[in-house]
Amino acid sequence: MSHPLEFPMPFKHHAHRLVALFLIALAVAFHHGTLHAAEAGFDYKVISPTQAKESRAKVEILEFFSYRCPHCAQLEPSLKAWTAKLPKGVEVRRVPVVFSDTWETTARAYYALEAMGLVNKLHDKVFDAMHKQGYNFDDPGVFFDWAAKQGVDAKKLQDVYRSFGVSSKIARSKMLAKGYKLEGVPALAVNGKYITSASMTGTYSGLFATLDELVAMELGRKSAARK
Repeated sequence: MSHPLEFPMPFKHHAHRLVALFLIALAVAFHHGTLHAAEAGFDYKVISPTQAKESRAKVEILEFFSYRCPHCAQLEPSLKAWTAKLPKGVEVRRVPVVFSDTWETTARAYYALEAMGLVNKLHDKVFDAMHKQGYNFDDPGVFFDWAAKQGVDAKKLQDVYRSFGVSSKIARSKMLAKGYKLEGVPALAVNGKYITSASMTGTYSGLFATLDELVAMELGRKSAARK
C-alpha cells in the first residue's frame, strides 16, 4: 500500500516529466529576460493539417524568406545568432518563397547558390547587394554579373540556376507555402505544426521567445516519447 503522502509510481513518473517541461519553459523565459507565455492564435498559429517534415528524427524549423524582402534582411543577423544557440536535435532549413513570378528569380538564386555550396559565403552578401547597394536581382543577368564579381563561375551558375534540380525545389517551395497557408515573410515554422513571425509577436524578442517555447515543447514531446 502506498504511503498516504506518496503518489503511485505511474503518476510520479508523469509528474516528473511535466515538471521537467515546465522547468525548460521557465529557463527559456528567464533567458530572454521576461516571463513569456506564447499564446496560440496570437503569438503563433497552429497548422492544420500538420505538414510532413524532411527529418522525422529532429525538430525541424523552416525559415520562410525572400531576398526581395527588406524585413527578411533586417531579421537575418538576429536569426543567425539565435540559430547558432539551438540545442542538438533541432534542424533549420531555409525556404525561399515564391508569391509571384517576380519572386521566383531570387528564389532560384538561393537554390542555385545552395546547389553550388555557396550559401554560407554569399547569403548575407546577396541581402546587402539588394538592400544596401541597390542591385536588382529580379533581373537574372544582374545577379549573374554580380556573382561573377564575387569569384563565382557565372556560366556554371547560370546552368544550375536553370537546372531541373532547382526547378524541382521551386515547385516544392510553392507547395510548402500553400501547405503552411503562408501570408507573408519572414515567417518560421516549427516541426510542421506551428508558424510564427515578428508581425504576430510584435517584437523580435517576442518572436525568439515564442520560438524557444515551441522548440522546447517539441523537444519535450520527443523526450517523453522515448521513455
